[in-house]
Amino acid sequence: METIELPPTVPVMTLPNTVFFPQSLLPLHIFEPRYRAMLRDVLATNRLFAVAHLDTTHPSEPGVIEPPHRIASVGVVRACQEAADGTSNLLLQGVCRVEISAIVREQPYRLIAVRPLTTVSGGNHTQLEIMRLEVLRLVQLRRRLGTPAPKGMTQFLETIEDFDTFADVAVFNLCDNVALKQRLLEELDTRQRLKLFAAQLKLDIEDQRLRKKLQGELSDDGIANN
Repeated sequence: METIELPPTVPVMTLPNTVFFPQSLLPLHIFEPRYRAMLRDVLATNRLFAVAHLDTTHPSEPGVIEPPHRIASVGVVRACQEAADGTSNLLLQGVCRVEISAIVREQPYRLIAVRPLTTVSGGNHTQLEIMRLEVLRLVQLRRRLGTPAPKGMTQFLETIEDFDTFADVAVFNLCDNVALKQRLLEELDTRQRLKLFAAQLKLDIEDQRLRKKLQGELSDDGIANN
């Protein structure tokens, strides 16, 4: 895996309903003038910027709009295509978790001071492998019960041997609960992250089974008649 040196400050996009994880691939459409300016600068330098989840749970500091969650991820632009109208489509790959220590400036785009965070395994190889296999089992069961997954995602997860990467890629792609995703981004213990995600998968499966039981023989279109 390549080593990328993280600078003390990076630009950031603060987005609602988006929690970005290391090693994950995030497609983005850049159209706002501030982010177009940001993209021009990062492409001319180190290709790095952060994505933070908009924090709507706490009052923001005076003068701070779009407050970010304290823990975010920095990514590197792997591919970028600019359209004739000046907008761009890009693919951002997560590099590492960071703690936002300060908002350095807001104009022409937000720049933040960051501190890289290091994860811990939280268990030995056998314990982590048990949790990895349990998550895979639950993901496959949830898919068979009707929850769609990105094409080829289950097969791709089976090829990931690094437990930390497995946990982050699985949560990023397969967890629909945005609040839980932020909680799992902030969890630096890999084994605990896997356990929390497995618990959510079990809840999803219970909900699916209850729905099917209540639905009976009705089609999905006819469930309102049950």
